[in-house]
Amino acid sequence: MGQSKRAHIVISGRVQGIGFRYYARSWATSLSLTGWVQNRPSGQVEVVVEGDETALLDLIRRMKEGPPLAQVDALDVEWEAYLGDFADFRIVRYR
Repeated sequence: MGQSKRAHIVISGRVQGIGFRYYARSWATSLSLTGWVQNRPSGQVEVVVEGDETALLDLIRRMKEGPPLAQVDALDVEWEAYLGDFADFRIVRYR
């Protein structure tokens, strides 16, 4: 296992209304990652996720490809310090 890290990810493109958040939750859960995903009013999808660095890189790779109906134009990642804030991975409403 690698080091625990936190990533703040913003995905742009055709990523709302096609189940992107549900795929993200499924992928993150299967990789034992914790955090949340939400739609932004701007049309982007935002993710804050924590866990093993190798698993995070796998999640980022999957998100770049996106689910079948998505068109990912850009994916921006900011690496942050691991905080251990989350018990699971969930879909949340825009804050």
